[in-house]
Amino acid sequence: MLTLVSPDADRLAAAEAAIGQALARAGAPVKAHEPLGPVAVDIYLDAEIGAARKLAAEALAHLATDVAVRPLTCRRKRLLIADMDSTIINVECLDELADFAGLKAEISAITERAMRGELEFESALRERVGMLKGLSLGALQQAYDARVRLNPGARTLVRTMAQNGARCLLVSGGFTFFTSRVAKAAGFHEDRANILIDDGAALTGKVGEPILGREAKLTALQEEAARLSIPLEETLAIGDGANDLAMIEKAGLGVAYRAKPIVAAQADAKVDHADLTALLYFQGYRADQFVVD
Repeated sequence: MLTLVSPDADRLAAAEAAIGQALARAGAPVKAHEPLGPVAVDIYLDAEIGAARKLAAEALAHLATDVAVRPLTCRRKRLLIADMDSTIINVECLDELADFAGLKAEISAITERAMRGELEFESALRERVGMLKGLSLGALQQAYDARVRLNPGARTLVRTMAQNGARCLLVSGGFTFFTSRVAKAAGFHEDRANILIDDGAALTGKVGEPILGREAKLTALQEEAARLSIPLEETLAIGDGANDLAMIEKAGLGVAYRAKPIVAAQADAKVDHADLTALLYFQGYRADQFVVD
């Protein structure tokens, strides 16, 4: 099964034509196709998954279309584990707090290196939080109100999966102040994140231990799947940074969203062009099955 998702119908048509031609040249013609909505289509074919992914990547290299190549079995997932910053929401919350402290350039540079896997996540987080010592607690609410927005499709993704029986968990290397609010806004069942330590008026520059990082995200995936008594094949993980890579690699469907190269290279699928409802299409949901406010 090859699923195409584009930002609009015209680009989907161009992508479907390109895939059809590439498959024909490779001797693996399209067996059937099923529209999932105006911007998505399922294409049925006989081909090895790795070969089909390589062919699709080459055929769509210059077309703004996302693609997932998956087996026909176990499409709909029963557990969603999602990163928050730059995945479910539009910003890195720590960088936005840094802006209120007048340190955005310095802290954002560290964030970028950590997300690319160039720095150990835990030590980089301690360093950045330490730089925020003395920041008023009021700045947290200001940052949330002024800067944090759900990414397009986030609420529809979570609410649709939840209504269809999936458990939805927001797991972030960020902070509970933000995850608690974002989880409620998007419809997640639960959130896990790090705790910023304060003295009642301002940040102390310390973060609660142990830090929730790469291994903790993987542990959350494994523990929640075990609690639900489901195999990892029935799980979906999405993120953008290096600290998301372990859970993305272990999930039944691991998706890189506007991700750093190290993550995009290892994920089962990428979402670089469409919105987060692409994850619903990848699971075989039709547009008329989406839960939309």
